[in-house]
Amino acid sequence: MSLQLSYTPNYYSLEDILATQERVPCKFLQNVPRMGVLNPSTEDKDLKSGTQLELPLWLTLDCATGRQPIVAPELPKSYREAYREILKADATAVDLHKFSLYFYELGFNIKHFDRSGEVHDILLHTFTTRFRLIMDLANNSEADPTILQKLDMLERRIYKEAQAAGVKLNSWLLESSFQLQAASMVTNHRKRKRVDDDLFS
Repeated sequence: MSLQLSYTPNYYSLEDILATQERVPCKFLQNVPRMGVLNPSTEDKDLKSGTQLELPLWLTLDCATGRQPIVAPELPKSYREAYREILKADATAVDLHKFSLYFYELGFNIKHFDRSGEVHDILLHTFTTRFRLIMDLANNSEADPTILQKLDMLERRIYKEAQAAGVKLNSWLLESSFQLQAASMVTNHRKRKRVDDDLFS
């Protein structure tokens, strides 16, 4: 499965399905008839305006959009200011797997609820900071398994892809009898430059 499926809403993407199952804190802005069963703390048949519940992201995305949104979503704990400050301090030391199995995928959807743009910025900062760590792990055959456990699912997939690419490259370098040669365009350019130098010397 290609990496891009995780960042394009895709009916057949398991990553997309699992990530949108994550629960998001929401406050209801309207009364919702006959949906009181969603709130285990009350016996009312209807959900009252002002009720606070955690809803799966896929449901929140539909209920929070439109001309008359039904709920006002809040940022999950892992994307709030305190956690953003931790990631800003040293993203490579964070156990991202404990934050969320699909930290980037969930954040990609959550950022639409964040008007300040802080979630977008911290996602970009976290990924670019941790990317070098992932590449170092992929190139090191004796990588500490405890470090691998701190990666979220996207990072683990990138690690496996990079490690497999490294193995293929090393195998090709060791087994291939084909010698690398300069492209004909480069060779012709050198010859042309040599002729020009001889003419003007």
